[in-house]
Amino acid sequence: MKRYRVVVTPRAMDDIRDAYEWFLAENPLHARRWLDGIRRRILALDTLPESHPVAPESDAFDREVRQLFIGRGTPWRVFFTIERTTVHVLHVRHGSRDHWCP
Repeated sequence: MKRYRVVVTPRAMDDIRDAYEWFLAENPLHARRWLDGIRRRILALDTLPESHPVAPESDAFDREVRQLFIGRGTPWRVFFTIERTTVHVLHVRHGSRDHWCP
């Protein structure tokens, strides 16, 4: 099976950090589980990243942007691109927020 390198951009890292800090203030036990879960799911993009759907926002970008859903109910959305053998994680946002604009 083909393996991809997963690179998390500084913006996506900031998104994750901000969400984690919010969770930490609201529910410290959940914060750790959330962070571990999102980290695990992002790293799992090293196999079959093209199995995730193209994001509705993709048309606004100059390349195809896909999304990974994490969680139940209104899930978190992880936006990423695939370039040859590398997955670039671009942005992370809660699903209740409006669509992402470039």
